[in-house]
Amino acid sequence: MSSVPVTPGRRRRGKLRGETITLSHGAGGKAMHDLIEDLFVSIFDNRELDLLEDQARFDLTSMTTRGDRLAMTTDSYVVDPLFFPGGDIGKLAVTGTVNDLAVSGAVPLWLTCGMIIEEGLAIEELRRVAASMKQAADEAGVRIVTGDTKVVHKGAADKLFINTAGVGVIPAGIEINARRARPGDRIIINGHIGDHGAAIVDARGELAIENSIETDCQPLNSLVETMLAVCPDSHCMRDATRGGLATVLNEFATDSRVALRIDEKALPLRDEVRGICEILGLDPLYLANEGKLVAIVPDECTEAVLAAMQTHPAGTDSRIIGEVTASPAETVLMSTLFGGERIVDLLVGEQLPRIC
Repeated sequence: MSSVPVTPGRRRRGKLRGETITLSHGAGGKAMHDLIEDLFVSIFDNRELDLLEDQARFDLTSMTTRGDRLAMTTDSYVVDPLFFPGGDIGKLAVTGTVNDLAVSGAVPLWLTCGMIIEEGLAIEELRRVAASMKQAADEAGVRIVTGDTKVVHKGAADKLFINTAGVGVIPAGIEINARRARPGDRIIINGHIGDHGAAIVDARGELAIENSIETDCQPLNSLVETMLAVCPDSHCMRDATRGGLATVLNEFATDSRVALRIDEKALPLRDEVRGICEILGLDPLYLANEGKLVAIVPDECTEAVLAAMQTHPAGTDSRIIGEVTASPAETVLMSTLFGGERIVDLLVGEQLPRIC
């Protein structure tokens, strides 16, 4: 996770010692080298990272055979707590960046990893996070190829913050963006909303109730590939993370200058999530997700896309939840359970802080 000159083929002997992270693990000396070699390099385990240069290097020829454009994204993760039902900050950091690439139609290939570690963090917790990142990367078919490690004084951060950047390749002929929604298009989501936000609430111990809600954190690149195989001309796609479903729909409506109409009865929502929202006064439309995408596809492709999604493990609960109309432009409307209609606007403020 830093540049450590090595002779090719040298067998590394760095061994991480102690039980907690100290400032010396970020100081550039032997303790830092041991942290990098014994924990990050050994766990992430790939040829690009193993060289420990200041950058990862790739053959452009192999990239151009996959597509005609690069996609690049970056995100930072500050979730509290670090570990929650069904996931942790490491899994979140990998899948979140993979999904940001995937919803552009890109094939995700490589990730970077920047760690900001608070002095005093248990080494075993850091090792657990790194192992989770490796498992998530393997599931998504990507590699963590370069990165950086910083250690800050106790109190200067909250245990661990992670930044990941990702690079992928967009196949020729794929053009997905938020400005392509057209009247007559249909809106599809790949499953239940609000699971991640509800799981974080539960993990914080803010409710004295028992439930089985787990984060929906999962990579979506394989699902997107399945969707594009039956409808290469998918118009819009985005993962509904912070701000939830409502935010994504408003972004599409604004950028495409159309109206999006959804049906509350069609929204997939678990009873446990509904219950937490009722207790805390939250709106599930704005709860965070980490394994849900919203797609807008031409009407003639809708049934084929939906059927394909429902055959995929990440899309078994996919639903058509609405349609695109011409007016009122830049507006999201929802037909309610009571037979009325209401505007679904952008969230003012923040329902739940530090959920990703």
